[in-house]
Amino acid sequence: MVVDPAFWQGKRVFLTGHTGFKGGWMSLWLASMGAKVAGYALQPNTQPSLFDTAGVLATLEQNHFGDVCDREKLTAAMVKFRPDVVIHMAAQALVRYSYAEPVETYATNVMGTVHVLDAIRQCDSVRAAVMVTSDKCYQNNEWPWGYRENEPMGGHDPYSNSKGCAELVTAAYRESFFPAARYADHGVAIASGRAGNVIGGGDWSADRLVPDAIAAFQKGVPLMIRNPGAVRPWQHALEPVSGYLVLAQALAQQGTAFNGGWNFGPNDTDARSVREVVELVIEQWGESARWQQDGAEQPHEANFLKLDCSKAKQYLGWVPSWNLPTAVEATVAWHRAKTGGENMQQVCLAQIQHYSVAAQQRAANK
Repeated sequence: MVVDPAFWQGKRVFLTGHTGFKGGWMSLWLASMGAKVAGYALQPNTQPSLFDTAGVLATLEQNHFGDVCDREKLTAAMVKFRPDVVIHMAAQALVRYSYAEPVETYATNVMGTVHVLDAIRQCDSVRAAVMVTSDKCYQNNEWPWGYRENEPMGGHDPYSNSKGCAELVTAAYRESFFPAARYADHGVAIASGRAGNVIGGGDWSADRLVPDAIAAFQKGVPLMIRNPGAVRPWQHALEPVSGYLVLAQALAQQGTAFNGGWNFGPNDTDARSVREVVELVIEQWGESARWQQDGAEQPHEANFLKLDCSKAKQYLGWVPSWNLPTAVEATVAWHRAKTGGENMQQVCLAQIQHYSVAAQQRAANK
């Protein structure tokens, strides 16, 4: 299964987190297929932002600047829009920030999820909902193999733990209010999507490896790396976004058979160390790009984390389409295009089209 533009044509999609990095790519992709998108999120929290740089606002049917912690405003916006599909991507998404602001992190990631699910209860138009969490929702045992969807939830730091909590909240709401046994009555299928570390053009969040690398290289200074040996499942943002879209299609078309959690990560060969990723960026950037290790004391972060995506591959037919070198190349090309003053919405749409063609070719060759 690949993303099907015919399915999304005219669909009403309520998307939280549309002002964020992955949310911006999601908005652009949906709008390019003819979906009517209502975005609900805080205003962009970086300057610049993908939301502004790529002109996301102009592609939306409705735009709501609001907090998912504002239950009444969120519910009113969703009920009035009457979406067919809800995709929940709003989050506090940074591990290190969660140490500084744990209450905000739990409020946004846990209670925000509660509010979105409860709004769905009030909105009888919804047929499918995808709740986006993170690969860090799993109890991390530093295993050398990938985590599967039936592994225990956990998380050492507030961010990771909040994502495990969001998964438990999603499961509880699904079983309590949208059980499979009563699907004929409520007609709602709900799943969660878990993805690894993403890269791509338009990410200016703090403590992001590739944006920090490009910013350092543009200034002609070395990139400071906290943990060069840490291994993560790296992928371009379009990989998990495509997974969420394919999952939403399956939920809307086939119902509760696709309920539950789903991993969307790269192939095992792209679970790489921080050092390897930086060296790929340096290879693409050229010039005097370089890095060095930051010797300062750092808060705890997992050293090894990898996803097992067998379930998505077998039951959804979803497979990653860009390997890590291609993802890095696309990211560096995006930032060079911005520096060159190109129309960044068109650059984004061209990369989405390039990715879509690759996905269709992969599907045809399976």
